[in-house]
Amino acid sequence: MSRGKEPTRKQGMPGAESARGADAPGEAVELELGGKEKWDAGPLVTAGGLVDAAALERAIASSEEGEDDAEVRTVRFKLLRDLDKRLDKYLCDRITFMSRTQLQKLIDDGGVKVNGRAPKASTKLNSGDVVEVVVPSPPPTEIQPEDIPLEVMYEDQHILVINKAPDILVHPARSHNHGTMVNALAFYLREKSKLGGALSGVGKELARPGVVHRLDRHTSGVIVFAKTEEAHWKLGHSFEHRKVDKRYIAFVHGLVEPDIDVIDLPLGPHPSREKGYREKYVVRHDELGKPSVTVCRVRERYGKGGRVAEQQSGRGGGPAVSEGWKTSGISAVRASNADRANEGGFSLVELELRTGRTHQIRVHLSHLGWPIVGDDMYGGRAYSDAAGNVLISRQALHACVLGFPHPITNERMQFTAPLRGDMRALLKDLRTTSGKGLERPETPGATVDLAKVAS
Repeated sequence: MSRGKEPTRKQGMPGAESARGADAPGEAVELELGGKEKWDAGPLVTAGGLVDAAALERAIASSEEGEDDAEVRTVRFKLLRDLDKRLDKYLCDRITFMSRTQLQKLIDDGGVKVNGRAPKASTKLNSGDVVEVVVPSPPPTEIQPEDIPLEVMYEDQHILVINKAPDILVHPARSHNHGTMVNALAFYLREKSKLGGALSGVGKELARPGVVHRLDRHTSGVIVFAKTEEAHWKLGHSFEHRKVDKRYIAFVHGLVEPDIDVIDLPLGPHPSREKGYREKYVVRHDELGKPSVTVCRVRERYGKGGRVAEQQSGRGGGPAVSEGWKTSGISAVRASNADRANEGGFSLVELELRTGRTHQIRVHLSHLGWPIVGDDMYGGRAYSDAAGNVLISRQALHACVLGFPHPITNERMQFTAPLRGDMRALLKDLRTTSGKGLERPETPGATVDLAKVAS
């Protein structure tokens, strides 16, 4: 949602109308969980119109593992009547797991906006005001330092930039309390960093320290962490207001066309809540579909020399094709791509995110018939070389470039993460086996330096 935009309303949403009563404090509530579906006022507002602080805390805490490029979540309150109350006192009543001192610091550091502008702690709130708060999520346990290898690309007193390895969670979750990047960073900062310091203490014991955005467990590539609270909130707002340039590269099944495509298809949760489906996202042209835009640029196409490791992946068919109810608005040409994707050939695509929905890249590509190699959740399959050796079985998706304004100096920074072992081996094999079938189309707007990435 853009800055200052009113929270969405849905029919049958309890609490929204009751908050209009003369004795009610009067606000609607919307919570955006970094690309997940929104929590409306229904589960967050009591019958008397008060925000249910416990429900709000549970909603924030519900953020789990496996979010592609998810960001710090934002709570928006819209007041439906005048309140004779300071902003900091109002937030104390609404976000009870943060102290007034923490909230004042959050306001001073730019973590709160009123009608899209930076307020003071003493700002008085009026009817129609929209209060936007970047809220930390509580971790499930105390963070324990662990000696896990990290590839540090950049560090100063305020931020850390890491080239994330595949198969590691960014932060602890209920079922994974150890072995995460946060555990690794806690050890690194205590034992190895020449600059020292610690991860941002945003939210103190309830926060996932330093976590500004996240990558999916099996996605590799560049990710930034905050070491100070001021850096944390300012980076959070850069992500929230799309001041960040994020470029991914992915290897996909099929010879992707056209060379440049703007994929503008709304995404939402899978309609089935059964195990194996409730974690998935799909294209939805209904009220649950959220605007989602990915720019796809073809960088290389490879002929039919590549091999799919069907036995290792357990899949013998082609990529998953969306059911009819999901394909509304997609052209017949795109819909037929799924039939051609398994005829042979692979493509290397550069992906620019205009939005940051959960699994956005994976769903968009799979929906158009170009599933990511190794992404068995969305129709991709593992890849093996001519000798039958599986080169990659995880999703071949890499967060390649991250550019953002430095949260303190405002200097524009950009980082390019080189490919790791499995994706580098896949690139080498595809280029070698394609021979004269290798194509490198001219794609205006592409910014990833493939020579640098493959070095």
